[in-house]
Amino acid sequence: MPDIEISRVDRIQILRLNRPTKKNALTATMYAALADAIEAGDALSDIAVHVILGSNGVFCAGNDIHDFLKTSEGNPGLGADALRFIRLLPLVAKPLIAGVDGPAIGIGTTLLMHCDLVYAADGAQFSTPFLNLGLVPEAASSLLMPQRMGYARAFEMLVLGNTFSASQAREAGLVNAVVPSSELEAAVMDAARRLAAKSAAALAAARRLMRGDVADIVQRVGEEAVAFKQQLATPEAKAAFQAFLTKSQG
Repeated sequence: MPDIEISRVDRIQILRLNRPTKKNALTATMYAALADAIEAGDALSDIAVHVILGSNGVFCAGNDIHDFLKTSEGNPGLGADALRFIRLLPLVAKPLIAGVDGPAIGIGTTLLMHCDLVYAADGAQFSTPFLNLGLVPEAASSLLMPQRMGYARAFEMLVLGNTFSASQAREAGLVNAVVPSSELEAAVMDAARRLAAKSAAALAAARRLMRGDVADIVQRVGEEAVAFKQQLATPEAKAAFQAFLTKSQG
């Protein structure tokens, strides 16, 4: 079974993260599959909405650290597939909806900044522990999270490293609604069907007007990638990754 399951229902493309042994941590192959599917769906007239879901009570545990270190050998920084996916997020042409159950860590949270709607199970948790690894935020979260949540709460999550509960994320404006885990996918699919039933031209125009010029977002993705690469070379980051690897092997 693939780590990214792709299906289509009622003009909705569903991208399900399904790597249960690693809590849906993303590998380079998974980033590429997500980017391929989104680009393909954007190009198809019979796809109106993209949906991203987790599985087995987990949304996404962030980057797979082992895979990340392997793919960055000789060229430290965000891998080419990860960076391709991150660069694509602000350019997605059709609505993007996420359903979050369980942990959403790192990219599992920052990708939500690019979603039009986010629904969370009542047990969902959101965290961005980049600085704990001696790194910096990615996916333009350093720009989008303060805009979405306000500087104080964004700093609390991105820099201090606090984990937000589903209710805290809802209060901060990151999540549209919190529902029981058993009702999460139904809530996501109901919203997706409602969007898919609308005029495609009107929907595209409304998103374009509401989202505005994405040039600043694209630029910030690039700036973060440079800083991320620089931080990877620091003693603090190397020590943090070594500690993580030692713990995971112990």
